[in-house]
Amino acid sequence: MIRTPLMTVMVQAVRKAGRALVRDFGEVENLQVSAKGPANFVSAADRKAEEILFTELSKARPGFSFLMEERGRVEGTDVSNEWVIDPLDGTTNFLHGIPLFAISVGLVRNGLPYAGVIFNPVADELYIAEKGQGAYLNDRRLRVAARRKLADCVVSCGLPHLGRGNHARFNRELAAVQTQVAGLRRTGAAALDLAWVASGRFDAFWERDLQSWDMAAGLALVREAGGYVSDLDGGDKVLEKGDVIAGNEDMHRDLLALLKSA
Repeated sequence: MIRTPLMTVMVQAVRKAGRALVRDFGEVENLQVSAKGPANFVSAADRKAEEILFTELSKARPGFSFLMEERGRVEGTDVSNEWVIDPLDGTTNFLHGIPLFAISVGLVRNGLPYAGVIFNPVADELYIAEKGQGAYLNDRRLRVAARRKLADCVVSCGLPHLGRGNHARFNRELAAVQTQVAGLRRTGAAALDLAWVASGRFDAFWERDLQSWDMAAGLALVREAGGYVSDLDGGDKVLEKGDVIAGNEDMHRDLLALLKSA
């Protein structure tokens, strides 16, 4: 476990926000049967969780800047340190009562992911990483999976949906990948996809059209777990470009080659 002052601050903030989300998630099933559905309620839950994170992190590190899904960018006096926050990654899952969602808090220092916390409050799974300190799931040290052949691997991906993404390109990529791997998965929460690569549950992951708050914490986790992360051109502009591929050295290389061939 990482017990630095920075990680203590981050963990306390996400656990407090997580308690609020769990309470709200318990109400979602009751709202599914109403005429309006739970959409407005879930939006309020999202904003409430973000407010908790903003308040707690501002109190602990008053100079740091913020980039948040709901509120946008808040400049602090310390522009070299920026909290990058998604208070509810997997909103559609949450909306439908599916218990696959997470709070994602990354610290980007001088433009690079430095630390990350991803918390699935329903499962009480807390993923943490800090540069040079390793990556952990609760008290267990994490390493990326060691599989070396795509044919043995389970790969996660993002699916373009209504009004979002290049569907034709994804269909080409899917056709190239699906005949080469043991299985494909889609969780609906990119932060969890990256956390599950770090923990070895997934061997690799790729997705396009993401925001930096979807990835900042997860990038720190995968790298501290010994994994490789890049954009889909093989470069280091993940946060700028909004696309990502992650895995161990072999899976990252081989999956990237497959995607480029598509």
